[in-house]
Amino acid sequence: MKKKVLVVDDEPSISMLIEFNLKLVGFEVQCVYDGEAVFDVIGQFRPDIIVLDLMLPKMDGLQVCRKLRSQNNLVPIIMLTAMQDLSDKIAGLDNGADDYMTKPFSPQELISRIQAIIRRIQTLPASGEEAPITIGQLSIRPDQREVTCAGKPVDLTPKEFELLVFLCKHRGKVLSRQQLLHGVWDYHFLGDTRIVDVHISHLRDKIEANARTPEYIMTIRNVGYKLTEPAIKESFA
Repeated sequence: MKKKVLVVDDEPSISMLIEFNLKLVGFEVQCVYDGEAVFDVIGQFRPDIIVLDLMLPKMDGLQVCRKLRSQNNLVPIIMLTAMQDLSDKIAGLDNGADDYMTKPFSPQELISRIQAIIRRIQTLPASGEEAPITIGQLSIRPDQREVTCAGKPVDLTPKEFELLVFLCKHRGKVLSRQQLLHGVWDYHFLGDTRIVDVHISHLRDKIEANARTPEYIMTIRNVGYKLTEPAIKESFA
């Protein structure tokens, strides 16, 4: 069956360009032109991925992301932004987007990113295939996509969860940002590594007792990141 892409952009020329190129490589595409329209069509169309512009009438891209995630809809989202400001890109990731691209962009690169995300989804293990992972006070159940830290549930986005599992599977190994882009985002080209830094920052905020002095995810200067087993703290009577 064809994979479905919902394109949300209020500029018809951009929507038509994306739709044309996606259909050429076999995707089924539906276009809408404002944020509210997403919720009018998503139930019937059931997209495998959404390409979502940041600046939209009626409901902007950030509001759409927040509403989808609040409804526990985990459909992958690639945010499009005409803004070069990093804070706007980070805002998209903060609100549940999986990736972002800055306009103008190459349709071929957009297609590559869509295909990479879909490959990741298709290769996720079926329920029950992976054993639980325990590191320090972290407990991860890949089959249930659940994480607890010190016995308390940790609410992670799908991409944060995938990143944490990938780091855990390579615990003790220093991973470059490009290796993380390849392993978690499945990018086989040079991508914007800031997306890795943003997700690492979010993970630290959620699993570290103090994100400024992390015990799990260590920064290796000029290289990348490493997940480690926290040192056992001795108590003295």
